[in-house]
Amino acid sequence: MENKPIARRLRLLSQLMELHEVNPFKIKSIANAAFNIDKLPYAVDGKTFEELEKISGIGKSVAAKIIELVQTGTMTELEELLAATPPGVVEMMGIKGIGAKKVSIIWHELGIENLGELYYACNENRLIEAKGFGLKTQEDIKKSIEFKMASNGKFLYAQVEPEARALMDLLKNVFPGALIEFAGEFRRTCEIITDLIIVIGSRDQEITLQTVLTSDFIKEIKSEGNHVTGKTENGLSVELICVEKRYFHKTLFMQTGNDEHVKAVLGRISDIIDQPESEELIYTKAGLEFMKPELREGDTFIKKAGRNELPVLISYHDLKGTLHNHSTWSDGVNTVEEMALYCRDQLKLEYLGMCDHSKSAFYAKGLSIERVLQQQEEIDHLNKKLDGFHIFKGIESDILNDGSLDYPDEILKKFDFIVASVHSNLKMEEKKATERLIKAIENPYTTILGHPTGRLLLSRNGYPIDYKKVIDACAANKVIIEINANPLRLDLDWRWHQYALDKGVWLSINPDAHRVEGFLDMHYGILVARKGGLHKERCLNALSLAEIKEVFNSKKHKA
Repeated sequence: MENKPIARRLRLLSQLMELHEVNPFKIKSIANAAFNIDKLPYAVDGKTFEELEKISGIGKSVAAKIIELVQTGTMTELEELLAATPPGVVEMMGIKGIGAKKVSIIWHELGIENLGELYYACNENRLIEAKGFGLKTQEDIKKSIEFKMASNGKFLYAQVEPEARALMDLLKNVFPGALIEFAGEFRRTCEIITDLIIVIGSRDQEITLQTVLTSDFIKEIKSEGNHVTGKTENGLSVELICVEKRYFHKTLFMQTGNDEHVKAVLGRISDIIDQPESEELIYTKAGLEFMKPELREGDTFIKKAGRNELPVLISYHDLKGTLHNHSTWSDGVNTVEEMALYCRDQLKLEYLGMCDHSKSAFYAKGLSIERVLQQQEEIDHLNKKLDGFHIFKGIESDILNDGSLDYPDEILKKFDFIVASVHSNLKMEEKKATERLIKAIENPYTTILGHPTGRLLLSRNGYPIDYKKVIDACAANKVIIEINANPLRLDLDWRWHQYALDKGVWLSINPDAHRVEGFLDMHYGILVARKGGLHKERCLNALSLAEIKEVFNSKKHKA
């Protein structure tokens, strides 16, 4: 074994010892030994115990560990500490700029156990509240995690969108007379993007192809036929497909829907369509209503398209308000008034629902009963002060381990609405998770079920649930289900939107904003809601102020 891997394992051991607050002198001796071994001009592998202990900075204890490591490939003490540490916490040790002390604070004080949770906490501005962290440290950690996430070739839609739009603008400037459109996952607004596909239709396919091949649009350019592949600066795979204009619409159709969808549509067409003038013509020939790109997953919406019953998909302009938002009362960055003024003056909305964290969320400055009452006083004052706008008094109540909510009924009844969410004890079997959610859903004060699976895309799977049972319980108890618009969540998953809508359940596109810029995430909520087939008539925050007041009052009256 070479010196570097030995030094690396000793360094990890010293970090884990510091994380678990082992004797500081012991930590220092192992860290020093790791440093010295890394700099030695000769290998320590093959040295006897007596030879090792004579090397500067290596005593009897460390010498024994080196012998064990060389002979077995590991160290007993290291394995014991690894077993006592969540794998995600160990992974944090590899982030540039944070040592064991900061990782200890992240783990023990903030309750964060993996990179996904840490990235989410950075987005929520939660790290700057912790000792030893500032805004710069938080931003550096966020960038390091984004780089790590990109290394596996998968990206969040929100990460890809700015770069994709910039590339599209560049292509349109270079080929002003061409037909150019996104295809594939990006055009279908998938939550995870692995490949950015763009179709270019021009009069001279060969000139276009050669221009692309000799350009610096993308890096690592390769070509195969009329397909040019490469990567963006951030490592996203790109495929540019160059065709003659007459084949543009057919190619765009073929490259947009997933394989199952394309096969299902073409299977309904008896004659060959070689050069359709539009995508609409392809669907018409198949006896189908035109299907928006976001609906082209499998055959889910094909029956409805065949009956001319596709929904008019919700748009951003249909939203009248925003629910589930956090302020400086818990872990938000802006005050309630700042959030309200931004919604009223910049977004032109009618109402804002404040949902700061409940008392069990200690890591997020959750509100004690006393602070709940103080915040509600402030909201009452602001509602008198703000013209043409209303702030609803809500809370994001933790769903406790037994499924109960976080306050007694006499406090719950004081809220205009309640978003019930799971934030702790996420490691559950499906039966336990489902029962826990259903008990919360059956609480008469629960208005909205928040981020139903707790997933963080690309980093943390949601806890497993029986979707049908949970959605059926929401239908039975008139509970709305949240589409959490944070690009890391997008939960409820779009694949279950239709089942919920068919059961009569309403959905709500909630940004879970922790600062005013967070309201803009409703854009991503809209995209995923459209993908699930949501129409404005079944979206809670597409209701006017008068209509949503009626919904909240009705729920409170029944409770």
